[in-house]
Amino acid sequence: MNKFLSLLANSTPLLADGAMGTLLHTHGVEHSHCFDELNLTAPARVADVHRQYIEAGAQIILTNTFGANRFKLTRHGLEGQLTEINRAGVELARRVVSASFKDVLIAGDIGPLGVRIAPYGRVQPLEAREAFAEQVRALAAAGVDLIVIETMTDLYETVEAIHAAKAFNNIPVVATMTFTRDDRTLLGDEPAKVALALREAGADVIGVNCSGGPAQLIRILRQMRQAAPDARLWVKPNAGWPEHVGGRVMYAAAPEYFRDYVLEFWKAGANVIGGCCGTTPEHIAAMRKTLDTAPAVTVEPVSVVAAKLTDNEPAEAPSELAQKLAAGKFVYAVEMDPPRGLATQKLVAAASLLKESGADVIDVADSPMARMRMSAWAVCDVIQRRVGIETTLHFPTRGRNLLRVQGDLLAAHALGLRNIFVVMGDPTSIGDYPEATDNYDLVPSGLIKLIKQGFNTGVDHSGTSIGQPTSFFAGSALNLCPPDVEAEIKNLKRKLKAGADFFLTQPIYEPETAKAFLDQFAESNGAPLEKPVLVGILPLVSVKHAHFLQNEVPGIVIPEASLQRIQKAGETASAEGVKIAVELIQKIKAWGQGVYLMPQFHRYDVVAEIIESSK
Repeated sequence: MNKFLSLLANSTPLLADGAMGTLLHTHGVEHSHCFDELNLTAPARVADVHRQYIEAGAQIILTNTFGANRFKLTRHGLEGQLTEINRAGVELARRVVSASFKDVLIAGDIGPLGVRIAPYGRVQPLEAREAFAEQVRALAAAGVDLIVIETMTDLYETVEAIHAAKAFNNIPVVATMTFTRDDRTLLGDEPAKVALALREAGADVIGVNCSGGPAQLIRILRQMRQAAPDARLWVKPNAGWPEHVGGRVMYAAAPEYFRDYVLEFWKAGANVIGGCCGTTPEHIAAMRKTLDTAPAVTVEPVSVVAAKLTDNEPAEAPSELAQKLAAGKFVYAVEMDPPRGLATQKLVAAASLLKESGADVIDVADSPMARMRMSAWAVCDVIQRRVGIETTLHFPTRGRNLLRVQGDLLAAHALGLRNIFVVMGDPTSIGDYPEATDNYDLVPSGLIKLIKQGFNTGVDHSGTSIGQPTSFFAGSALNLCPPDVEAEIKNLKRKLKAGADFFLTQPIYEPETAKAFLDQFAESNGAPLEKPVLVGILPLVSVKHAHFLQNEVPGIVIPEASLQRIQKAGETASAEGVKIAVELIQKIKAWGQGVYLMPQFHRYDVVAEIIESSK
């Protein structure tokens, strides 16, 4: 039997290496450069990465050949050096292993071709198989111990890669795919289907790599094991989801986090454990130490795995906002209006400023004051992709029939939006198009019920399956200073029954009055409000602004003392408004879970100052 396959029979999982690209980039190699070419042009740099992982305790190292296929090399004008680059990658790894005097296996690394294959692209399956065969042939001739097909997104492509690799019957084949936040491949295949397809294609070991962090991958690993109980499993998670910080890609999961998860992977049935994007030799060393010192772990029976999967386990990790609120963090949410035209440059600049100042989430209003503006979910998508900060989509029920409501929810989820703030919406009679249809089929509590008890369980309003559950974190509106307290408490109870996860409030200037409402609700309910409340803060910027809010906006009451402070401040009224807002936030911290800041006149700089001053 092949050495790799025989080692898999050991009770303790094998430890593979971590990211190659992460370390090369850290050492100055740009992402636009062909990393595979470094096997020829900078072999010492590649060898040093291998050496670090071997010293950290890796038992399997992957060659630096992830993109060394015909299609990807052609982009760099290197297609004529395919065999040379792959052979050099193996020889480099072999020299490092020999110099280390350690028994380390060398895996020939094969990644996606970088092109779409039929039926979703123009490259035919046999052409793809031949492209993979070229690379496998070069790696096999150089003497790899196994082939690893990894980070695949297309099941059709992965199957062709397996068939190409299995033509060399004496070399074991590992095939792993990567998944999106909703635990599906980019083409929508679920882990169970992937596991069965990879086994049927002939892979000796199957699994998952890249994707998100350990928490997601252990969930996917369990689903794969339930579908293929006898399969040997490989798992290499990223160090969390990547974030863009100061022009660099950063990963949050520390080595200690991986150290804590390695036993969970072992318990879940993993035969090989390692790291992918963002992981370093420190991550591998932390896992090595745990594997070497921990007592033997009993692998969970498949029946236990199945029970865990059906125990109301979410389809994906909660949104960042949900996680922060669950952890008790005081959250800063900031409202932004979509642009009236096509330009998004100012929007992106403002969102970047708010992120730098410490905002946790950007709330994007939908047609505020019934004015024509860019679609809110398009704005959310732009902000999340280009700025890297999570958003909350305001979702009015007004003007949407039941068909459009559900279609828009599916669209929002497909764009990666998870936080939804359900509101009735402003009547069209006050906006740009008073003659526009104002009909609706659902009130806010009804839409929350549809989201939480329908979509989040995998069915639509009619009870028909939507294929997989959504994972929306649904919020609703709350008035902490209502004219009719009993009516507001009744509405609040209705929204809680529907399943509301959090609440955003109207602006307040009297925190004592707001707190008194929550106390009254607790007395009426027999228990305090357990859902997070983000309290509305609308900074005052001038005397005229303050008097307008006091006299013309229903529900807003500004204390006389605050009005006098703004009046006395004169030309520095905006700065005084910042002070008042900061003072309000400090008082709210005693009983609220966060604040919902509403910039006036696009003064995002003012809101940024408030966040920084109140933290």
